[in-house]
Amino acid sequence: MNQYPGVIGRKLGMTQIFTDDGTVLSCTVIEASSVVVGKRTQEKDGYDALILGFGDKREKLVNRALAGQFKKANVTPKRTLKEFRCAADEVAKYEIGQSVKLDEVFAVGQFVDVRGLSRGRGFTGVMRRHNFKGNVRTHGTHEYERHGGSIGTNMTPGRTYPGKCMPGQHGNKNVSVLSQPVVKIDVAEGLILIQGGVPGAPNTVVAVRGANKKRGGQPKAS
Repeated sequence: MNQYPGVIGRKLGMTQIFTDDGTVLSCTVIEASSVVVGKRTQEKDGYDALILGFGDKREKLVNRALAGQFKKANVTPKRTLKEFRCAADEVAKYEIGQSVKLDEVFAVGQFVDVRGLSRGRGFTGVMRRHNFKGNVRTHGTHEYERHGGSIGTNMTPGRTYPGKCMPGQHGNKNVSVLSQPVVKIDVAEGLILIQGGVPGAPNTVVAVRGANKKRGGQPKAS
């Protein structure tokens, strides 16, 4: 389980960054201004975690239970809430109602994991959904150019195996992109630039935290 600290953000889009040697890097710009809404502790809940909120929401759209939680934390109602499991010492660093500063969580060159809802592409065929090659388009072939081909055998086992690549719903799922390097951090504007693409369309809410499968997930202490 990933227990590195992280933030909730909004994907703004993509841009380019020029390095000192002239290399062009494609980067995703994420606006991340999370606030600590609550905490979980080992003594009370059996584990340690931070509950972060992102994006303001009108009070009339919040139910009583959440309204009381926001009032107790002395923060405005938030549109998105997410729980990040962390080490006990990491949870102890923050107080309820405190904003999470990007330079305290991430560092330039650090690897991060980004999770978000991918673009929904509707019902698509096997060529787009699974990158199938398609059928031949010569020698009298017709009506089968974009078909997937055989999906099973007749007698044994006499059925189609589960998990067979077939047409169907494409996208609109929670997807994680792992081990992407942080290129730039703008603390004043609350922006973090991550090399490469991340899941989702512009304005999609994403979760960014230290990489779990690659060294460098935790920023070095200054």
